[in-house]
Amino acid sequence: MSYQILSAYPWFVEALHCNAPYEASVSNRGCVTQIWYQPRSPNQNFNTVTMKPTPPLRQNDGLTAPNRVNLTRTVVAGAVGNVLEWYDFGLFGYFAPTIARQMFPPEDHLAALLQTFGVFALGFMIRPLGGFLFGYVGDRTGRKRALELSVLLMAISTTLLGLLPNHASIGLAAPILLTLARLFQGLSVGGEFIGSMSFLAEHAPPNRRAFIGSWSAFSVFIGSLLASGVAALVIGLLPAAQVETWGWRLPFLGGSLLGIVGLWLRRGVSESPNFVTEKQQGGLVTNPIATALVNDWKAIALTFGLTSVATVGLYLPFVWLPTWLSQINRPALPQQQALEANTIGLILLLILTPLSAMLSDRVGRRPMLLLSALTFFLFAYPTFVLMTQGTFTSAVLASLIFAICQSFFAGSMAAALVELFPTHTRYSGMAIGYNLCVALMGGTTPLIATWLISFTGNKLAPAYYLMIAAAMTGAASLYLKPGHGRSLR
Repeated sequence: MSYQILSAYPWFVEALHCNAPYEASVSNRGCVTQIWYQPRSPNQNFNTVTMKPTPPLRQNDGLTAPNRVNLTRTVVAGAVGNVLEWYDFGLFGYFAPTIARQMFPPEDHLAALLQTFGVFALGFMIRPLGGFLFGYVGDRTGRKRALELSVLLMAISTTLLGLLPNHASIGLAAPILLTLARLFQGLSVGGEFIGSMSFLAEHAPPNRRAFIGSWSAFSVFIGSLLASGVAALVIGLLPAAQVETWGWRLPFLGGSLLGIVGLWLRRGVSESPNFVTEKQQGGLVTNPIATALVNDWKAIALTFGLTSVATVGLYLPFVWLPTWLSQINRPALPQQQALEANTIGLILLLILTPLSAMLSDRVGRRPMLLLSALTFFLFAYPTFVLMTQGTFTSAVLASLIFAICQSFFAGSMAAALVELFPTHTRYSGMAIGYNLCVALMGGTTPLIATWLISFTGNKLAPAYYLMIAAAMTGAASLYLKPGHGRSLR
């Protein structure tokens, strides 16, 4: 006889004989289940099937155990490139004073610092071009192929950055080569984070989309945390002179290992089911970039607005702020303590992000995004005032406050953006809106924050920039339509 499994519960499996229409009843007696089924003919007796209990299946996600294992592998593979990306960007921000002294003429420390953050910003200005490139690849040939290429390019450019000769050795060629390395990194990053969000969210069940998608943001914080911890370790273990000459290079060279692991993992996972279905049904378009710009321009504009506080609220508190604490604020905090405070905040952000995502899957995206924007707007200036004390305690408290504000957005971001676009233009549309915002507001955050202080003479001026970004996200969130719990287009 053959049986069809209809549903799974903690202590029994309900099955029906599938050769003819049957009437069935189920009784659960202790450790076994009896399934009674009877043909509709009154001349036959009841038949009994006794079955042993099966392990419970989780009804809330619709996943079987093998599928759950595959999804875990997919999450790791989809997120690992973000670890490398933000590990590298974090290192560049943390070692910016050292890189400034090594790669630029040392006449004016603040001018060299501005030049270094300018190179940092250039890596972001090229990101829209990377978004166009990898968005086209992702929407035409698949998310998997685009992610493989992006992590490979990132690993190569990160390794080259760690090998660059300094200004004393090759003169003007040093800042030029530094800029080129950052441009190649910017190209790869233009497709990495967006591809990761699309890839993970498209693999997720509708009622767990925010939670699965949040691991793209989670991996960002892992990369930032790893960078902060490694930078603090190098500064703590090596004498200052060795950090200045060669020690700062070691963390960048170590990033190549992350790239190798990421490429290996991504080659072993399956393509996004949404993309496969779209391809089989003939739904792919010849030019997804042009199609997105024509048909999805409202979603692109909304993506720009929503991303504002996510990018400024990450780069300002968790990349640039250690420089503010150790180089600009008076009394200055030792660089190692500034990095340690930053690390503590990132740990809290790691913990809160998946929890925030689980809440987003229940209440929706808009309430979480509005909460993030509101808390950033209200607490940005008071938190900067708190940090002017120049103590380790105040730095830790500020980092924790910023982590809480950011976590509300981080848990919902991937799901919110993915739900704005149809499958055939999702990668391209998200890449355009997100990368334009990051290029104009995120990557320029260290540069703008440093310039604001230089121009106004007010070391609290960066707080206003964070408040503006929060207001933009809050306004955009009001136009967000409900999408949680629904299938993707």
